[in-house]
Amino acid sequence: MQSDTDTVVLDRDDLRRTLVRIAHEIIEKNPGSERVALVGIHTRGAILGRRLHALVSELTSSEVPFGDLDISFYRDDVNDREPGAEPVVHSSHLDFELDDLTVVLVDDVLFTGRTVRSAIDALFDYGRPERVQLAVLVDRGHRELPIRPDYVGKNLPTSRSERVYVRLEETDGVDEVMIADPVEVAR
Repeated sequence: MQSDTDTVVLDRDDLRRTLVRIAHEIIEKNPGSERVALVGIHTRGAILGRRLHALVSELTSSEVPFGDLDISFYRDDVNDREPGAEPVVHSSHLDFELDDLTVVLVDDVLFTGRTVRSAIDALFDYGRPERVQLAVLVDRGHRELPIRPDYVGKNLPTSRSERVYVRLEETDGVDEVMIADPVEVAR
C-alpha cells in the first residue's frame, strides 16, 4: 500500500535500463563468459537474477549458468523473528558445478550485509567458486558487515527507519523501487 509521501525512485523503464547496464558491467568485468554464473537470492534477487541471466546470455550469445539460492536457515537473525513466525523456505536450484567459476550473487537491496553473508555461506555448501561477486539493484548503506557490491543499480541513501520496497512484475504486478515513510523505531 502506497501513501502520499512514499517516493518512487525507479519505475519500470528505469529498472530495465539499470539491469541492462549491470549486465554490460558484468560482461566487461568478466571477459570469457563461459566461466561466469549468476545466482539469485530468494525471492526478489532470484527474479532479478533471472532477468540479468537473460540479458547476459543475450549479450554474450551464450547460455551462462543460472541458479537460485534460499538462505532461510543460514540467517543469523532466525531467532529474532516474531514468536511463532516461521521463515518462508524456498528450494535452491544450483544445477551446475560451482568450482572454478565466477559466481555473481544477485539481490534486490543491500542493507546491513547479513543477507549476503548468509548467501555466501549457503553457496559454499554447494562448491568452491573461484570468485564471488555481488550485484544489487539498490545499495541503501547502513552496513554492519564489511561487504561491498561489485555492481550497483542505484545508491539510495536512506535513514535506518525508512524502508525500501522493490516491487516486481512477477510477484507484485508492477516494476518499481520506492522509499516508504519512516517506520516506528522500537526503543
